[in-house]
Amino acid sequence: MRMTITNVRLAFPAIFAPQAFGEGEPAYSAKFIVDPKDPQVQKIRDAIAAVAKEKWGEKASSILALLTEQKKVAWVEGPYRNSNGDAYDGFEGKFTLSTRSASTRPSALNRDKTPVTQNDGVIYPGCYVDAAVEFYAQDNKWGRRINCGIRGVRFVGPGDSFGGGSAASTDEFSDLADEDFV
Repeated sequence: MRMTITNVRLAFPAIFAPQAFGEGEPAYSAKFIVDPKDPQVQKIRDAIAAVAKEKWGEKASSILALLTEQKKVAWVEGPYRNSNGDAYDGFEGKFTLSTRSASTRPSALNRDKTPVTQNDGVIYPGCYVDAAVEFYAQDNKWGRRINCGIRGVRFVGPGDSFGGGSAASTDEFSDLADEDFV
């Protein structure tokens, strides 16, 4: 089930090039931070319930409850946590949607819908974006899950960068004359 979530905070983006996390295969991915009071939360819950119902019919509720307990649902009603169990900065008191696409590079757009590249520096961890996503149920030799694919992001507005730091602008360097090289 496809949907677009709007004005959410972007974290851990691998939008422009696939990245491997842990022992997994490289993939395009991102996490989206959603305020629990955001009306989109119910739409996300409904989408997850709909794909579960489509896949498992009348057993959907019990299977979804089990998958949620086992943390096998892309949507977490709580903060994203590190290996110590502590919430990452910026995730406290928020919900998290984890997305992934193994083969298709998601579109990356500026506010005016023009494509951007990583070198443009428009899309970065901590900015606010609209995200085109697709929920789907998995039931195969790798197990049961509710996954969410990332289809694209559009920059909405700035936010404090996660992880700090940014590339220096050309204005930060003075002009050099040829004779300045030793």
